Amino acid sequence: MKDQPFALIGVNSDELETAKKAVASNKLNWRSFQNSPAGAEASISSEWFVTGWPTIVVLDAEMRIRYRGHNGEAATKIAKELVAQTANE
Repeated sequence: MKDQPFALIGVNSDELETAKKAVASNKLNWRSFQNSPAGAEASISSEWFVTGWPTIVVLDAEMRIRYRGHNGEAATKIAKELVAQTANE
């Protein structure tokens, strides 16, 4: 959804060096955050109540959760619908 009002971010629970290698080898072009970076008071997965990987969360423009689950196809469908709604406004 390049050039659309859409952003994708990732959160990973791998060791930092493993995560960096995965980003490079898979040519990931979105921001990815370490789940429990050094010095953090809490992990992202704890704050977002993630109990399994991968968990997909789709937020709308008002930051409301519109999808939360493990089905990439369902998440993509909702994300595309939200982008289309934004384009029509």
